[in-house]
Amino acid sequence: MLNQIKGLHHVTSMAASARTNNQFFTDTLGLRRVKKTVNFDAPDVYHLYYGDEVGTPGSVMTYFPFPHIAKGRPGTGEVGTTVFSVPEGSIGYWGERLASKGSLELKADEAFGEKRLNFFGPDGDGFALVEVKDDARAPWTGNGVDVDHAIRGFHSASMRLRDEGATVELLKFMGYEQVDHKDGVTRLAIPGGNGADTIDIETMPNIARANLGAGSVHHIAFAVENREKQLEVRKALMDTGYQVTPVIDRDYFWAIYFRTPGGVLFEIATNEPGFDRDEDTAHLGEALKLPTQHAHLRSYLEQHLEKLEG
Repeated sequence: MLNQIKGLHHVTSMAASARTNNQFFTDTLGLRRVKKTVNFDAPDVYHLYYGDEVGTPGSVMTYFPFPHIAKGRPGTGEVGTTVFSVPEGSIGYWGERLASKGSLELKADEAFGEKRLNFFGPDGDGFALVEVKDDARAPWTGNGVDVDHAIRGFHSASMRLRDEGATVELLKFMGYEQVDHKDGVTRLAIPGGNGADTIDIETMPNIARANLGAGSVHHIAFAVENREKQLEVRKALMDTGYQVTPVIDRDYFWAIYFRTPGGVLFEIATNEPGFDRDEDTAHLGEALKLPTQHAHLRSYLEQHLEKLEG
């Protein structure tokens, strides 16, 4: 069993409108945009990152906003719900805030003894807020949500699978332990993780596979401290039979990817070097940052990418 993985690093999804996406995460959820860059493989599309003050691993939601993309069809073989941690007693505040910002289909419930509020993002993305006692992670409060209610980072992610068996075994190999099973959901967690260290598996054997589109999670990334730990994980996964990509430099972390038995795309990402490698912390996410191979496109991109504000 591996011990290098500490929980989630980031979750990457797809959207239709970059401006709507930016407004939802910064204005409605109160997160900080920590990076404004472009998709490495499609540089005419943004890659937007939202999180806490510095984009701490375990707090970062990222998006590829493809203009005119079709809406995704929910189903199995995907991350269904991305869950954020909020302080105890704050669900009422968030229900009022989300309703005032136009969010529909809010649903308060309880799962595994935790109070939660389920809601949808602008593209039909599945989200929830869960009340967590004594989450010590520092929140970002620069967008109008006070410290007593602000999001602390991820709490968990929920995957919808037709058969949980092989994916549960994979997660156990990655360092997760099964901690509960209730109402058809298996909960796994990493002891002593980074706070974003829980995964729920929903088994839905009669549900069709998902179709990727706006509102869909593209991949889910798990955090390791550095490149050395990442290489250890890569070797162990390959020795187990997984087809893992070479290490890819994503400017703010190094990444490897592999497809899981249930169909979800996993990434293992390093905590280093971080989002402040090319911007001062006080100004994260303000300027358009381009990978070296796309720097020559700056003039074109600055004219043609959708304006996020204004």
